[in-house]
Amino acid sequence: MAYQALYRVWRSQTFDDVIGQQHITKTLQNAIAQKKISHAYLFSGPRGTGKTSCARILAKAINCENSSSSEPCNDCPTCVNIMEGSATDVLEIDAASNNGVEEIRDLRDKVKYVPTSMKYKVYIIDEVHMLSTGAFNALLKTLEEPPAHVVFILATTEPHKIPLTIHSRCQRYDFKQITIEDIIGRMEIILKETNIAYEENALPIIARAANGGMRDALSLLDQAISYSYEKVTESDALLVTGSVSKTFLINITKAIFERKTADALNLFNELFSSGKDPMRFIEEMIFFYRDILLYQVSSNKELEAKGIDEEFITLTKQLSSEQLYHYIEQLNKTIQDLKVSSHARIFLEVALVKLCQPIQAVDNGYSELINKLEEKVKDLETVVLKLKQTGFQTTETKPIKKMKQEIRNYKYSVSKLHEILAKATSADRNLIKKFWDQVKQEMKNQKESQSFWLDDAEPIAASPNAFVLKFKDDFQCQLTVQYPDFIQRLSEAVQSIIGIEFDIICISEPEWLQERENFLENTKKQQQKNENKQTEQRIEKEPVVEEAINLFGSDLVEIID
Repeated sequence: MAYQALYRVWRSQTFDDVIGQQHITKTLQNAIAQKKISHAYLFSGPRGTGKTSCARILAKAINCENSSSSEPCNDCPTCVNIMEGSATDVLEIDAASNNGVEEIRDLRDKVKYVPTSMKYKVYIIDEVHMLSTGAFNALLKTLEEPPAHVVFILATTEPHKIPLTIHSRCQRYDFKQITIEDIIGRMEIILKETNIAYEENALPIIARAANGGMRDALSLLDQAISYSYEKVTESDALLVTGSVSKTFLINITKAIFERKTADALNLFNELFSSGKDPMRFIEEMIFFYRDILLYQVSSNKELEAKGIDEEFITLTKQLSSEQLYHYIEQLNKTIQDLKVSSHARIFLEVALVKLCQPIQAVDNGYSELINKLEEKVKDLETVVLKLKQTGFQTTETKPIKKMKQEIRNYKYSVSKLHEILAKATSADRNLIKKFWDQVKQEMKNQKESQSFWLDDAEPIAASPNAFVLKFKDDFQCQLTVQYPDFIQRLSEAVQSIIGIEFDIICISEPEWLQERENFLENTKKQQQKNENKQTEQRIEKEPVVEEAINLFGSDLVEIID
């Protein structure tokens, strides 16, 4: 082929050419200089970060004929053969397609043979995590104690899939994602060397779309060069990467900030009609808001490479950090929704509408809860005022403990409670429960309702003309009963809604459990007593028993059933 892709032409050939992995290249250079070459290496990290390139450079450096340092000369026959891929002693194996036990056994058998023309025989196994369990087991012993002339270099993007027994036999080097600044610097060198004109704003767009991979960045740059005419422009980079312009992000952010929902949706429709990727659009917005946050808290110099202008600075002054947090949170939720939905447009439109609304409107659930709490506080203030007026003072002369003791003097009528339980039916109870919410609303509408006391109360049993109201807290139950006219007003509210006048007995949950148990036990005893009495009456009517009573008298006759 006459043309080769940029990432192949500009593949790193020395350790100094490797971008963004100085912590690895420096270690390898020192190891080579000190002649401390390990028998096995494990290179792990994201795609396009230089794992295979470093493996080839290492193979050249340890076999170079002319190099007196830790870098390969790239001129000797050994280096040239490795670069061309024709070296018989440097074998690159794709584990994705050679992942069986037989392939690894064949490799294990050939390891013992010495190199034909080099000092070391190097095995580079790419995507090693694709090997099967049997293949890993076949590789273990050879990897632990290979011949002195063999070096293994394993490369993977998913190190967690590799058995720990393999990890422990290798020196592991973790490649990191390449920074945007390093990617931009590398692309600038390539464009200048190839005499290709470009706009500075185009390179950051490509670098960000590469997501930390140098190979991805060069592939996108290759596409942009092919698409452009004489010069790589910002618009070319946006089209190739599917990104959106900074001007568009500023305009849609202004529409969101000014709550112009129609304008935001129109901008989005234009973007969607142009074929932009929805997921990419959301990611661009999140990165944009992240840049605004960083600008607000850091110096300008850190973000100069990303194109700061007057519009950007004005926007950073208008938006608060709380708004930016809210925007990022909502967009992140939308990304999660898009992963499991096929209706990307609908989710994005809903997300934009939410962003255009005030934060309080979006969080109406919390606002509603706050309003309820404020109402309860007001009700409590009314209760305290009423208690003071009726003699329940909370001063030093009558502390809270004494007030509680006075309130607990009240005791419900046990006989009346048992009378209700004896006549109780599920139909009567369901009738009260059916209208209970309306009763609470009726109490809430009253000026001095203390309706919040009823939030934790529920009708637990009912007869045709009375019902039992259970409270979770004993003190609240007692306070409710003794508060002036509360039970009377509650009874009137029930009568106005249901149309029946009910007597009401209030009881706490612990007392209810005890009284219910007592009632059931008493009922059971009474039933047993009635059954025994009926049995005695039946036996006394037997002819033999009657004759015995007539002969000896009832005092001397004992009946045993």
